[in-house]
Amino acid sequence: MRSTVQTIDLRSLSAGLSTEDNAALTQAFAKKQSHVWLQGNGTVKKLLADDTKGARHQRFLVSVSPEQTLLFAHNIDLAPRVADLTVGDQVQFKGEYIYNPKGGIMHWTHHDPDGIKGGWIKVNGKIYE
Repeated sequence: MRSTVQTIDLRSLSAGLSTEDNAALTQAFAKKQSHVWLQGNGTVKKLLADDTKGARHQRFLVSVSPEQTLLFAHNIDLAPRVADLTVGDQVQFKGEYIYNPKGGIMHWTHHDPDGIKGGWIKVNGKIYE
């Protein structure tokens, strides 16, 4: 009986990024689309100071591909802060994508108070919504 050999791309595993999972994000960025609900995953690249003007938002940057980084604006008046977030953490997420030339903004990463459409962030096995 012959054994079968399967080849996997270790680069994508080691980077924690899946370009297949982020194909819609890449496409939205390339087409300069905004107000698109998307899911994806990436690696925390940088932690930023909270935005405290108006509704408070936890802010951080996530690399979703070598060419694209998203700014996350996670509303901490409607959802819990993503606890113990560190550079290098792998995140999965769902939210509304807004185009900008630097890679885009991901917001509405929380439950919808009106119960219509909401997003989430998953880090270290915990979901924040």
